[in-house]
Amino acid sequence: MNKPDYQLIIVGGGPAGLTAGLYAARGRIKTLLIEKGATGGQVLMTDWVDNYPAFADGVTGFELMDKMTAHAERFGLEKKFAAVESLDLRGDLKKIRLDSGEILTAQAVILCTGAKPRQIGVPGEAELQGKGVSYCATCDGPFYRNQEIAVVGGGNTAIQEAIHLTHFAKKVTVIHRRDSLRATAVLQEKALANEKINFIWNAQVSEILGADGVEAVRIKHNDDSASVLPVTGIFVLIGVKANNEALPLEQLQTDADGFLITDSEMACPGLPGVYAAGDIRSKKFRQIINAAGEGANAELSAEHYLGILPG
Repeated sequence: MNKPDYQLIIVGGGPAGLTAGLYAARGRIKTLLIEKGATGGQVLMTDWVDNYPAFADGVTGFELMDKMTAHAERFGLEKKFAAVESLDLRGDLKKIRLDSGEILTAQAVILCTGAKPRQIGVPGEAELQGKGVSYCATCDGPFYRNQEIAVVGGGNTAIQEAIHLTHFAKKVTVIHRRDSLRATAVLQEKALANEKINFIWNAQVSEILGADGVEAVRIKHNDDSASVLPVTGIFVLIGVKANNEALPLEQLQTDADGFLITDSEMACPGLPGVYAAGDIRSKKFRQIINAAGEGANAELSAEHYLGILPG
């Protein structure tokens, strides 16, 4: 086997990748973390994180990721800012081609490419992201105590999260483009019976209004009429997309939505030395804390594969 450039390459620099990088650098493994943008992933777009342990007063998404990055750098983690064009994860020598044409090799690889929320793509959505526009009710619901908010979507996630939001909000209005929900019957029954949940059927959000925060949403109804709904927050819950464009999906096992299937130790089946962690994994909950834990698990599994950890 040709001598690899690195023992371990981590693709993606969000919470999972940075934690894996921290563990690897601290273990003095020759490691490279590749990130196409700034380290931090989706958390950089989160205005405020109020549920990460050890930050009792909360922390901005930027500050949390800045501290994670600094922690990994303290142990000398090598980083490279570049886009990955393709990967070949088969065999003992994993190959990663960058968009520059450079090819890097490693004995082990951890895939932490993450995911992104599906957006509705209307004016005001990008501008007010983190300022009333949210894609995670579990993350941001407690910020909306006794307020009136909107939920976009009609599937299981949207309706389940709408029910969850009633624990905080005074009123939750579900905006759905059809005249019936796609969620399972049990969830529909719970939502329709909840006095805090209202429904606007056959309608779509056409604009999110507000200056420093969400103040209202403009709604276009299927009969071409329009209305404005005053709210202080809007949760867009129409699913997430896997960041898997550069991944060799023919080599990996994925679920129906393109997220990577792993075992409990974060190993990708049929590919010795290949692991996945964070939001790119097929799983139910996508939180900063479990992404970080998976990153640590994946790195320790990689150390075992490399023969560094016993047992």
